[in-house]
Amino acid sequence: MPPVLAIANPDHHAGKVGPNAITRVIEALRTLEGPSATHCIFQASRLESYLCDAPTEMVDERDVARLHEAIHGKLGDAQARKVGRIAGQLTGDYLLEFRIPRPVQMVLRCCPVAISSRMLAKAIARNSWTFAGAGAFSARHGRPTTFEIRNCPICRGQRTAGPYCDYYAATFERLFSRLVHPHTRVVEVGCQAQGASACTFEITW
Repeated sequence: MPPVLAIANPDHHAGKVGPNAITRVIEALRTLEGPSATHCIFQASRLESYLCDAPTEMVDERDVARLHEAIHGKLGDAQARKVGRIAGQLTGDYLLEFRIPRPVQMVLRCCPVAISSRMLAKAIARNSWTFAGAGAFSARHGRPTTFEIRNCPICRGQRTAGPYCDYYAATFERLFSRLVHPHTRVVEVGCQAQGASACTFEITW
């Protein structure tokens, strides 16, 4: 069995996640549903102030959970998954543009896939405090590479028939497809919202 690469979640960041979990959802909603529906959803989740003053610092993970719950409630699961996927892609684009240094990106793209995938998985694990909140992230390298989020902040307390965490899956897929292999696919194969013990993402290429 491949070794677990990392489990990372510094206590001082527990319960908070990065602002992309809000700002990129705003962009995705405005693109897919328009400003009126976006305002309705943010009002329902008691987060309408973010529409005028988007967050730039870490945000309470409970705000993000309420936002996703409102999206599912207002739009239905199928459309909510589309919103989550676009928001995840936008988050990946933001990280590539502003958070991952260009020299590092060049190194990853030039390395053999077996090496670059391991390096990227380790980097994601080191920075998991930015998206796992009070949850715990782990990564297992191999074919497939597997990411797991226990006590996932997005779907905590939810119950759905299908996977709930397209935001995470799309973010991981964007990063791996740009830095490791262009044909990367990330699928959530287990979700707490479906009764699984953790949200599990399989990464293949």
